[in-house]
Amino acid sequence: MNQESNYNVEDIELSVDSLDVEKAADIFEEHGCLVVRGLMKPYIEKINQDMEAAASESLALIDEAEKIVEGWRTPNGTLFIPAPDGYDRDKQIMVLAMNYQTSGAFFQSAFDENAIRIVEAILGPNVEIFGNGQCLYKEPVGGHPKHLHQDSAYFEHRYQGPVGILNYVVDTDLVNGALHVVPGSHKLGQLKHVDTFSHLGLEEDEWPWERSLPVIGKAGDSIFFNVKTIHGSKQNMSDKPRPVFINRYRRTDDFVIIGGTTAQNRAEAEKRAAAAEEAKKANSDRGLMVRGFRPFSA
Repeated sequence: MNQESNYNVEDIELSVDSLDVEKAADIFEEHGCLVVRGLMKPYIEKINQDMEAAASESLALIDEAEKIVEGWRTPNGTLFIPAPDGYDRDKQIMVLAMNYQTSGAFFQSAFDENAIRIVEAILGPNVEIFGNGQCLYKEPVGGHPKHLHQDSAYFEHRYQGPVGILNYVVDTDLVNGALHVVPGSHKLGQLKHVDTFSHLGLEEDEWPWERSLPVIGKAGDSIFFNVKTIHGSKQNMSDKPRPVFINRYRRTDDFVIIGGTTAQNRAEAEKRAAAAEEAKKANSDRGLMVRGFRPFSA
């Protein structure tokens, strides 16, 4: 199937300077994605500094990297995957070891008032942070692609699932790896994923890049997406890194029922889904509250 996207970015974008929160929530509900121009601009300079420091630290530790299912992990926690042919080393950075515990600016961005107002309009009054923040880093001249996928392949939830906000740290276009989204794809439900070069992804024959909408943006622009919205990004073919950071939020009553990073361990988790739902009673994965109140649950 090789149909082209029928959408334009104008259909899903707003500006933080004239933010209409209810309109933002309506766009998100209809399309499963939303672009807010300039939302994270106040944090970008410091976050970029921290990401470059984390990248330098990780590259200095590359010889100590441990082999794991997903690739290699350096002692500081950065995930490396195989580098493309012709690269000057055999490993490249994918996920930086930078999160809310290592970067003050990153932590502050997760509590941005405008971002939280939008998330509250989408999810309701009681909202918690999901995860510890994520920083993805495409190295220059061939930095890894991330095939079209749904985040729910990695962490499928019992209810609505997390709202993710991916934020550009540098000006981002078709050369250095803009995010592609498929508006409306969140309504398709959970799709079958396969193993790809960069972990779980959709079958390329069924979901070619032509079916997606690239979002070109400036540093500080933010892209909200539903956990089931199809998205991905191509290689970074520029001569500079392309970093992004992601904040995620969910309802306080929601929880992961199926998770995985490969087709095999995802399939194994599917078999354990009922037990995982029972295990939720332990409330072991609670996040920090950003809105509302968490009532006691025995």
